[in-house]
Amino acid sequence: MKARPFLAAVLAAALALLSLGAAGWSVLWQRSPLGLQNQRLELPLAARFVPRTAPLSLHWLLTPEQPAAYARAVAAPRQRRQAAAAADRLRDGAFAAAGLDYASELAPWLGRESSFAMLTPPGAPEQPGWVLALRSRDSEGARRFLQRFWQSRSLAGTDLQISSYRGMGLISGRGALLGQDPQPLATALINDELVLIASGRGVLEQALDVSQIDELNQAASPPLQQAVARLGHGVALLTARPQAMEQWLGLPAVAGAEPGAAVELVAALSPSGRGLQLDALTQLREPLPPLPAPPAALAQQLQVPASSLAVVSEPARLLETTDPDPWAQLLGPVLRSALERLPASLPALVASADQGPLLWAQSGEAWLLGTTAQQPPLEALDAALAAEGYSSSPLQSRGLTLQAWTKLQSKPVKGNPDQLQAQLAGARSVQANWAWWGQGLSVLNQQDEGRHAPAERLEQLESLGTPKAPVQWAMDGATAQQLLAGWQPWRLVSALSSSSLTPLVDGAALSLESDDAPARALRLRALLQFKG
Repeated sequence: MKARPFLAAVLAAALALLSLGAAGWSVLWQRSPLGLQNQRLELPLAARFVPRTAPLSLHWLLTPEQPAAYARAVAAPRQRRQAAAAADRLRDGAFAAAGLDYASELAPWLGRESSFAMLTPPGAPEQPGWVLALRSRDSEGARRFLQRFWQSRSLAGTDLQISSYRGMGLISGRGALLGQDPQPLATALINDELVLIASGRGVLEQALDVSQIDELNQAASPPLQQAVARLGHGVALLTARPQAMEQWLGLPAVAGAEPGAAVELVAALSPSGRGLQLDALTQLREPLPPLPAPPAALAQQLQVPASSLAVVSEPARLLETTDPDPWAQLLGPVLRSALERLPASLPALVASADQGPLLWAQSGEAWLLGTTAQQPPLEALDAALAAEGYSSSPLQSRGLTLQAWTKLQSKPVKGNPDQLQAQLAGARSVQANWAWWGQGLSVLNQQDEGRHAPAERLEQLESLGTPKAPVQWAMDGATAQQLLAGWQPWRLVSALSSSSLTPLVDGAALSLESDDAPARALRLRALLQFKG
């Protein structure tokens, strides 16, 4: 009988050790570079000095060394040094763009928060100014930096002006920026822990003004606080107004006074394995009209290789040009442009008449569409294709009954100037409850044989965690590289890193949906994957 208390004591001790061990592993995980994947998103101290009306702001919630440490941790053994060096080059290039040398001026004291914001001057025809906020690791580092910052510029011939504004000391002068002629600069030190560097005294005073009025700054903004809570995790926080979304980020924005107009983008960036994950909310003035989720089984029906795979709930609605709703305003131009780049008119006709859902797969030059067997009505397609000279006829291929649209074209050859050749607009087959529309007979035969499910594209969509999103898109490295190469922010990031980042991209995926009731926000999730 005495054994029972002894065994109970041993069991209790073991459970206590296990709980301590679990807590220890949790602390180690949080402190390791991999812990950045689950870092809690928050508004930094600098948000108090950024106006809510700022066209663009970026808050970086990491120490300058953490990106390189993370890149080294997730890279393949032979690539660790190169991955860390690439992260360090990007960091150095970003600070150099503001006229700062990271190694000599910032490394000894810079802490885990760095923020950048564009500010629109009150009165408005002037060019936007900017403010950079740097948080110190200790109480003396920021002060020493400012002393050396202005001392070096004073020795170079800069005239300094020292004044006081709202009880804080301001230093202003002119400094070199990106090798250009010296530009106006102004600095302030906040409580010995935050350095503000601005593109002139007026911009700095504007930042100091809004810090005194909660109704004007980001830190006390209820919509921004709610968005940060909804996003949850991230190592960087981006905000953008409609003008900045279009002008600087190259993103479609529904601007103006119409119902559903976008008012602000709030995005969180997090590392995810060997990639980066973006989670963004676009705030709306009015709730979005509902857009249904596509059937979960639709993407699983695809049985051909795919370099690009997209699922769209109601394509005809997104392509609507007369009185379009916000979904069509945001996504219509993108979808229309992609369809127009295809060599045949049939995909655009199918999408414009299809009430949904639509699956669109691309493999090189070959395309394949999937719709429900009842959509879209063949009569409308026949009439549109007939106007282009195509006629509909049934075909048999490997036991598969197809509907094909063809027309005869003369193709002169030597010795036979009247030779004719059949041109194919596309073909359609029906399998179970789905209709498949292909560029040619071979792609439809592959789909019927069911031997090459695009597992990698399906895994990419699954990794987004948005199975009910009405718009989903996954792509391989080549497709992602092609899209990114023409995107202005990507070109800027590549320039800051002093090397082309495009060849390192291994794939991407994204989804778009409304964000819960009452659907006053669009939620974008995206994953950018890099080669190991």
